[in-house]
Formats: sequence, C-alpha cells, structure tokens
Amino acid sequence: MHRQPIVVGNWKMHKSPREAIDFVKQLEARVCEFASVEKAVAPTSLALSGVSAALQGASLLVAAQNAHWAGGGAFTGQIAASMLRGLAQFVILGHSEVRAHLAETDANVNRKAKAALAAGLQPIIAVGESLAQNEAGATVDFVRGQVSAALDGIAAADMARVVIAYEPIWAIGTGKSATGEQADRIIGAAVREPVRDLYNDRVADAMRIQYGGSVKPGNMAEFMVQPNIDGALVGGASLDVDDFAALVEIAARVKGS
Repeated sequence: MHRQPIVVGNWKMHKSPREAIDFVKQLEARVCEFASVEKAVAPTSLALSGVSAALQGASLLVAAQNAHWAGGGAFTGQIAASMLRGLAQFVILGHSEVRAHLAETDANVNRKAKAALAAGLQPIIAVGESLAQNEAGATVDFVRGQVSAALDGIAAADMARVVIAYEPIWAIGTGKSATGEQADRIIGAAVREPVRDLYNDRVADAMRIQYGGSVKPGNMAEFMVQPNIDGALVGGASLDVDDFAALVEIAARVKGS
C-alpha cells in the first residue's frame, strides 16, 4: 500500500513571529515542487496566525505544537484544539519534552487526540522510550503501551487522519539516532502491529508513521528507504531552509510517486 510521505518541522521554542513568516516564504519557494510529499512546519503558538496567513494556498501546511482537550475554560496558557481551526492542519501531541517538562500523561494525550480529531485536525502522536528503557530491552513493550493508550476509544474511521511519530527520547537533540533498520524494526513491532491488533490490517497498513530524533539530510535516506517509515518529525534541521528543503527532496525521491 502506498502511503504519502510526510515531513514535519517542529520548531519548538524558536523563531519570532516575524522570523517565522520570512522563513516559511523562503521555504515554500524551495519545497512547492515536491507535490508527492506532505510537508508542514510547527511554529510557536505566537507565530501560528502569521504563518498560517502567509501560507494560504501554499503547498506547505501548518502544525501546532500542542493543544488542550477542553473546548474552553480556566486553563491559563493553554489553547483549545477547536481554536486551531483555520490556523493549522496538524497538531503534535505527546512530544517527549511535553511529557517530561509539563507532566503530560498517556491519558491526556488520548483526550487531546480525540479533541483534535473532533476539531478537524490531524494529530501527530509522538511516542518513544528513554535511554534506560532502551538499554533494558523494554522499548517495544513501553512504546506499544503508549500507542495503545493514545488510541484508546478512537474509531477506525478516524485513523486515516492519525499520524504517529516514533521518537526515541535518547536521540532527540543529542546528535544520536537509531539506525534505519533499528527504527524500522521498532516501528513495525511497537507501532504498526499494535494498531493491527487494535483495528485491522487495512488500518495498520494505511497509517503513516514518522521517525524523529536527530534527523538530518545526511541520514534521511537511511530512514526513508525502510518499509515502515513514511517520513520524519524533525527538530533542529527544520530551522534551516536548506536542510529542511533537502529532507523534503529526499523524501520525494525515495518515497514519492
């Protein structure tokens, strides 16, 4: 089954609203020719409106970095998924930095995913293990648990809009990364197979799964040639126009059709 490759740049806490607008205008000019790849950037919440306006009608889409499950209320500093309508097409949920620094739980990731789907957004659900879990041989069981918890109660009909990003925590921002074969093996066993168990072959085979963790132009092809990997959730390399454009070009060359 052909799955459209997807490359998303997670800018984290980088780029002012003005810098973000200037950047996406340059980036769109570089990546618009690669129509076979779905591509998006995830600016800070402060820059979402400006970036969204700058990319109206563009090939480059927009992702939010997080969202709350509630439609509104006394949640200072939070943004409801419903408030992102018209500003973003995707929302990143369960990123390891949010889990670590903002006490994100599996249950809340599930609540947020359901709210995102109800708001017409496509959730990108991040999962991944720590170095200690990896070295203890607990990766597959731990990641399977994250996937199952995140998808609890989500209908099979909605799964076509769900993307899962496998990001080993020990590889994020460290310069280390799993090999392509390692990442593919874990994704197959810990992500695609649990989806097969929860739903069916059709849902599992159609779901797009990204790899994330020190992805850069020099190793992108190693991941993209793997059968279970459909794209990348990129941090540092997404902050540079040349690097991000190169990632999209590689995805198009290897997986585009």
